[in-house]
Amino acid sequence: MQPAPQPWSAPRATGPLDAVVALPGSKSLTARALVLAATAQAPTILSGVPRSRDTTLLLEALSRLGATVEEPGDAQPQGQGRRLRIIPAPLPPAGGVSIDCGLAGTVMRFIPALAGLARRPVVLDGDEAARRRPMRPLLESLSTLGARVRYLAEPGFLPIEICAAHDAAEGAAPGPALPVAGACAPPRVQVDASSSSQFLSALLLLGPVLPRGLEVRATGRVVSLPHVEMTVAALRKRGVVVDAPAAGGPPLWRVRPGRPSGGRAVIEPDLSNAGPFLAAALVAGGTVRVRHWPASTTQAGDAWRGLLARMGGRVALERAQDGSQTLAVTGTGRIEGIEADLSDLGELAPTLAALAAVAGHQGRSSRLWGIGHLRGHETDRLAALSAEIRRLGGQVEELGDGLAISPAPLHGARLHAYADHRLATFGAVVGLAVDGVGLDDVACTSKTMPGFTGLWLQMLASAPGGRG
Repeated sequence: MQPAPQPWSAPRATGPLDAVVALPGSKSLTARALVLAATAQAPTILSGVPRSRDTTLLLEALSRLGATVEEPGDAQPQGQGRRLRIIPAPLPPAGGVSIDCGLAGTVMRFIPALAGLARRPVVLDGDEAARRRPMRPLLESLSTLGARVRYLAEPGFLPIEICAAHDAAEGAAPGPALPVAGACAPPRVQVDASSSSQFLSALLLLGPVLPRGLEVRATGRVVSLPHVEMTVAALRKRGVVVDAPAAGGPPLWRVRPGRPSGGRAVIEPDLSNAGPFLAAALVAGGTVRVRHWPASTTQAGDAWRGLLARMGGRVALERAQDGSQTLAVTGTGRIEGIEADLSDLGELAPTLAALAAVAGHQGRSSRLWGIGHLRGHETDRLAALSAEIRRLGGQVEELGDGLAISPAPLHGARLHAYADHRLATFGAVVGLAVDGVGLDDVACTSKTMPGFTGLWLQMLASAPGGRG
């Protein structure tokens, strides 16, 4: 049994900040890179791999499916992540294993696609909250392709058992082939990605290891489309040919067969996790800088540049002597409310909600919409954010697909994190401006950002009178 989380008192900012923050690698980019490495033609060396719970769970899952993970002796320092050598798994995987998904969406959605190739059943389960996260659209698509899926509890949710429709005892095929109709054309499948873009990404990552590739059509609205574009870019970078939808065309992706190339790859800093630190500059004043901001990226977190400028910050890209970029955000002493469609940027919503709540403390209103799909994340994030803003004394209306936050004075409160890393950092941002904010579980930030509290205190130590 895991020990009970320790309560944490969110520190109040003591003055303007002057901090430089070095962030761990992107969880989303890492997940795609690891799956591609595990299915590649040759070994891959990945640098900047974050030391987070989600990444650890994915590495363990890929290892159980047959990939080999090595950490060379020249491993990087703690702050720079890990350097790993991934030796691809045999395809199809043998199976006959159990996999712990924790609360990691990428493990829950990416691994079943590979497990659907396995000769023997693979059982997947996770944390209690993971059993409430939707899985049915992906699993129905895999069943259409020929995987055998068995629900071990409530249909459409973890735990599940999955493998190829024919296992070793029945004479499994010698290659990574799901039994699909058609001799030459790629198999076709539909998926409803309106609750999670990870369903679509999981199928795209499966495509190159199928003998004839894969054609995927999305039904309904695709949420968090930048994450799908990230998947396509990751595939292309490893030599996989992907035909993506043309502007205004049908939502159809074609992945050509051919295992990804090996080689070397470097993981960018996690720009979504940059949000709470950059937001701190607006709340506390002063400047916060995030190093190694990419010049070009598929990460949704790059939108912080525009969003924080709209909320009153001064945003600038600074170039270092080595040619790298640093993003600098400076607070102006005023936080503006914001009206924003976050359909493609849902993971940024909790930090924006924290800023909106503090802006409401100053008498300014905000409305965030396009994020109804957040109800199916680590927790129902809309309900959780509404509850915690009210617990602080704020005024919030939970909309069908978002939040409306109105002016109201805030006060201290013990907040709940719901085992959700984004809710924990929500509390940290509000605590900069409001005395007496506590959090019941800050350790859940290790899901994507290990060492969060240390980084947070280092940032606050840059203020006059601040303490690390």
